[in-house]
Amino acid sequence: MISGNEIRRTFLDYFAANGHEPVASSPLVPHNDPTLMFTNAGMVQFKNVFTGVEQRPYKRAATSQKCVRAGGKHNDLDNVGYTARHHTFFEMLGNFSFGDYFKERAIELAWNLITDEFGLSKDRLCVTVYHEDDEAHDLWRRIAGLPEERIIRIATSDNFWAMGDTGPCGPCSEIFYDHGDHIPGGPPGSPDEDGDRFVEIWNLVFMQYEQQSADRRVDLPRPSIDTGMGLERIAAILQGKHDNYDTDLLRKLIEASAEAIGVDPDGEGRISHRVIADHLRASSFLIADGVLPSNEGRGYVLRRIMRRAMRHAEMLGAEEPLLHRLVPTLVGMMGQAFPELGRAEPLIRETLKLEENNFKRTLARGLRLLEDELERLGDSAALPGEVAFKLYDTYGFPLDLTQDALRARGRGVDVDGFNAAMARQKAEARKSWAGSGEQATEAVWFDLRDQVGASEFLGYATERAEGEVVAIVRDGAPVERLEAGESGALILNQTPFYGESGGQVGDTGRIAGPGGVRFIVEDTQKRAADLHVHTGRMEKGAIAVGDALTLTVDGERRNRIRANHSVTHLLHKALRETLGEHVTQKGSLVADDRLRFDFSHPKALTEDEIAAVEAAVNGVIRSNGAVATTLMRPDEAVEAGALALFGEKYGEEVRVVAMGRGTDRPYSVELCGGIHVRRTGDIALFKIISEGAVAAGVRRIEAVTGEAARQYMLSQEIRLREAASALRAAPADVPGRVVQLIEERKRLERELMEARKALATGGGKGGIEVREIEGVRYASRKLDNVPPKDLRGIVDQSKKDIGSGVVALVSVSDGKAALVVGVTDDLLSRCDARILVRAGSAALGGKGGGGRPEFAQAGGPDGAAAEAALAAIAEAIVAPQAA
Repeated sequence: MISGNEIRRTFLDYFAANGHEPVASSPLVPHNDPTLMFTNAGMVQFKNVFTGVEQRPYKRAATSQKCVRAGGKHNDLDNVGYTARHHTFFEMLGNFSFGDYFKERAIELAWNLITDEFGLSKDRLCVTVYHEDDEAHDLWRRIAGLPEERIIRIATSDNFWAMGDTGPCGPCSEIFYDHGDHIPGGPPGSPDEDGDRFVEIWNLVFMQYEQQSADRRVDLPRPSIDTGMGLERIAAILQGKHDNYDTDLLRKLIEASAEAIGVDPDGEGRISHRVIADHLRASSFLIADGVLPSNEGRGYVLRRIMRRAMRHAEMLGAEEPLLHRLVPTLVGMMGQAFPELGRAEPLIRETLKLEENNFKRTLARGLRLLEDELERLGDSAALPGEVAFKLYDTYGFPLDLTQDALRARGRGVDVDGFNAAMARQKAEARKSWAGSGEQATEAVWFDLRDQVGASEFLGYATERAEGEVVAIVRDGAPVERLEAGESGALILNQTPFYGESGGQVGDTGRIAGPGGVRFIVEDTQKRAADLHVHTGRMEKGAIAVGDALTLTVDGERRNRIRANHSVTHLLHKALRETLGEHVTQKGSLVADDRLRFDFSHPKALTEDEIAAVEAAVNGVIRSNGAVATTLMRPDEAVEAGALALFGEKYGEEVRVVAMGRGTDRPYSVELCGGIHVRRTGDIALFKIISEGAVAAGVRRIEAVTGEAARQYMLSQEIRLREAASALRAAPADVPGRVVQLIEERKRLERELMEARKALATGGGKGGIEVREIEGVRYASRKLDNVPPKDLRGIVDQSKKDIGSGVVALVSVSDGKAALVVGVTDDLLSRCDARILVRAGSAALGGKGGGGRPEFAQAGGPDGAAAEAALAAIAEAIVAPQAA
């Protein structure tokens, strides 16, 4: 029996031998088509090639494209498990011609592959063509030799493909396989065509027109080919099966599921095993391509898929989380064809285990509520919408999961009531934002969030993607269009731009469209929790709501931000190792040119401590360890040793970032939603440039990384060399030479102060005048240009010289005066230096002074009144004093 892997390989080898370039599958998150939630066909990655926007080095290609249909208009979720051929995840084999060969060669290649390479009987095959496509009809007659009755003309849009309302389009030709008359159903185009007897296995799309408007269609200058054949469907035929779930592509997962739970794979739980197998494939590949469960967008669809599988595992009696245990089987089956599956296996297993543990906690309560409500209802009554909404809002049950749980009982759900309850909740939430000022401005974003939904963030996986404009804001109000020269804000359905949060600044870059349209993104902010708002200016052209645009993040700037953000984690750990476990983060700023990190610590860091922190961080950087991200529940992450960031509010799941190599675990493990380097070596270099206090018990470190750190150290070296040159010393001798100069300066200052003292107190001519006032010796003098800090030394010396008395000195410099008064200890009961200095200060035009009873100082703007100030002090010695 030919295996699914062999079928895939045979297909790609066949087309490679016929001049096609084998091209790897694109991710499930399409970055070149913002209108799609997931990649759902092989042509998605070639869309821009078909439209002429992009050129490839080949004109023929072949792929095995992974696809998901579980959201939007292509949604097969509800049918999975109950039919033979519905899947959320499947592979689409396809061959493509970009203006090279056309209908004849496409039909010839397809027919030879399925009849010669795969060996299908011609008698089991029939084809359809668009009813007006005589050319395709005649080619099938000539190439395949099919009789007229097995070339069926179809007049509906089923056999006419279009990329959209405008753009490339053309007729289709589908190949069907007849499973035999023992299976109900008729050929395509017949009243019984919906039966399972005739199965479409391959669709050939002939792109030969361009739809320019609703009533105008012209020929394409270079007609192209786009085909798609479901691997699961052709595998079923080649393996002699009628049911896709009986092929080796899914059967091994079904058996692994049954073995893990201990039940029959083909017993009463047959449908549940099929759901688990299909949904495990979809969930694992989505996680591998960067989608993580959430309550919005792609993450919400993933969560619905996962929880539907988990619900079926619970129905089978699984007491422990099941899905993560099946991942190794899936990787063994498909990891060779899709290496990304193996690379992401740890993340896939952790995410599935976390989600299932979380879901099990709420499932039992939700099911009890469901049972209680069903007991109150009639035998066939639908579940009230309010109850279904409570299951969704309180227990995380998506509506389709509730519908699936009720299907076996023959019950439905009041969907209108559910929608009404949802609308009421949104209305109440809006009311809570009513206000004025900044709160009223925020309400604008909240209203937009309610209208357009959350922004899908793609930035963990890419720096370039396409998005559709869902809202434009100018001058605080929504508008439909932004013209060249105007400033405003763009909101798109998906974006690679990181919105400022968690201390990390928002991304900058550009948003571009056809014809040179260009919007410069100057900042990206998160509004209303999960709305990414791109603010900037319209540089060229105009942008309107509904436009599909290309978003490109400034990659160099983001790489610098990555490095600075990642190093804050390493810095946090190094500080805790060096200073103690009391260190916790109190805030941060992560910009492209620097980082700022605030932390709890009671005193300044010593030079040795700073050096130790730098050495520890740079050691981890040099080790070049991998940076891994997993999804966990907050309490589990903290229990596992992850550090939670200051001031952050965490939801049901958190991203846990581990980096560096520790002895028995990663060096740093923290909860963080920011963007980080892939390996610690990407940081290159770390340098602390300052450390200081910002509040009582809170210190701040500012630092730089990478090229900024190198430039900083280079500038320091330049300054050192300049200092060495000025000192006429070698750079290594600068510290000793500076110490020498400082000591020399101190010696000269001491000598100068002694000379000033001698000049002021030397007696005789030019010395301090000493006279007696009411039995108190009063020594005073006016000095010129003596620094205020030197006056105290002169006062102390003068007090010693006179033995007992009051000393007052006024130094005049630049027209201003500095005044000091000293009182010997034996006179403190009679004279107070503070009262005396205030009297002198008033004469100088000052406003009081301060000090202690034995010494006080003051000043004043009127240096010319120096003698008057000394006289005022003399008068104050006579007057009664009261402090």
